[in-house]
Amino acid sequence: MGMPSMPELLVILAIVVLLFGAKKIPELAKGMGSGIRNFKKAMREEEEEELAAQQKAEKQVEQKTAETVEAAKTEDKKEA
Repeated sequence: MGMPSMPELLVILAIVVLLFGAKKIPELAKGMGSGIRNFKKAMREEEEEELAAQQKAEKQVEQKTAETVEAAKTEDKKEA
């Protein structure tokens, strides 16, 4: 069971044309292309949101670390 040969593909194409009609096939292809494009756009937006959330979390960690270091320095100065 490998890839279908050329005659088999032509038979399949003929059946598709008979089922959907020659005018309907470009509309179906356009709809599929639009759907794929929207899916990719949604995936890209989701990745961007995840990246933004990750960067925000990293900034918060850096701020907390900086605050902790400053607090430790202030405590050291008080003790000295």
